[in-house]
Amino acid sequence: MEHIIFDEQNRLTGRVGSQKRYLYQLIDWDLRCIGILGARGTGKTTIMLQRLKEVYGGSDKALYLSADNPRFQAFNLLEFAREFKQQGGEILFIDEVHKYPDWSVHVKAIYDSIPGFKIVFSGSSLLQISQQKADISRRAVIYNLHGLSFREYLYFSEARVFQAVSLAELIADHLALAAEVADGSTILKSFRSYLKSGYYPFFLEEPEVYIFKLREVINHIIEVDLSLIHHIDSRRIARIKKLIYLLATSLPLVPNMAKLAQATEISRPTLYNYLEHLQEARLLNLVHSQGRGYSKLAKPEKIYLENSNLMYAVSDQVHVGTLREIFFVSQIKNAMNLQPAFLENSVELSPRGDFLVNSELVFEVGGRNKTTRQIAGMDNAYIAADDIENGFGKKIPLWLFGFLY
Repeated sequence: MEHIIFDEQNRLTGRVGSQKRYLYQLIDWDLRCIGILGARGTGKTTIMLQRLKEVYGGSDKALYLSADNPRFQAFNLLEFAREFKQQGGEILFIDEVHKYPDWSVHVKAIYDSIPGFKIVFSGSSLLQISQQKADISRRAVIYNLHGLSFREYLYFSEARVFQAVSLAELIADHLALAAEVADGSTILKSFRSYLKSGYYPFFLEEPEVYIFKLREVINHIIEVDLSLIHHIDSRRIARIKKLIYLLATSLPLVPNMAKLAQATEISRPTLYNYLEHLQEARLLNLVHSQGRGYSKLAKPEKIYLENSNLMYAVSDQVHVGTLREIFFVSQIKNAMNLQPAFLENSVELSPRGDFLVNSELVFEVGGRNKTTRQIAGMDNAYIAADDIENGFGKKIPLWLFGFLY
């Protein structure tokens, strides 16, 4: 145990920063078992280290562990927790938990057999908690961490502090909200920077190599996380990468599944599974038509990259119309998937306008000259317009949808 504690305590000597992601304040830290799931690079490790330092400091009552530490792999997690408890430990922060064999069995056993002991674990967004060997869904409260919203990007890059707003507040008060944020600033320039390289917190570290780091993140998700969690044969990894590239270079794709299967040499049933896995991994967003319902075997009507930064990382050509739609879908879907209960916003394609949100609000996404012609006569229909600082009437600045979380 001493060797592991020495290894992991070295991580705490580094600077983790004082600026906190939106999720930090939403987590009920008094709970005994907390799971933080999210895509690689979104800041899960930082959140745990910030909590450890803020509450426990250098105390030996709390310990951070990374499950990919080779030394840790040789230990029985349950026995380790028991020994740590006997030495006065109160809480374990376990990072990359999905890399520890049968992790859910151990977490459940720790929860059930060590009264009062706390566990905070992080893992890939690919993890399906309800499908683990041990049912920990009744013990662990799961929080989902997304990439930076545009609001957070302004906080991290420019130290500008604004409160998140609900979609209803945004629609009702967009004139005042936009005036407050855009007053005396170069909001559109900041928005362009965010779309290219502002979704992942590591943009602060080495901005000049951000795209290269993002490509490494994509490769790790596909080569390591996807293979580990869904047991995908390494020989199929190249086909999945080809699938990502084809989708990125033809977005927003209205998919012909037969042709896509042929081009990637992936069978159609397997292709549906891969698309679902890539959405779980936060690399894609799948959008269906209104009224079609959701099913893993239902053909999505459009396929988007999960965020705009991915397009710059994967594709040589960036289509501005696609970029706008990627941003809108990403921010809307992320905004409701914040609390422990899975309350993801419903985003569907609309017969009139581009998107139907929560089965009642229609949005047309476009540039500054986009008119209301396509949504004329519709009460709950709005324009999300790019390249404008302030809106008017039913025309709302596109960038303002980045203030939903």
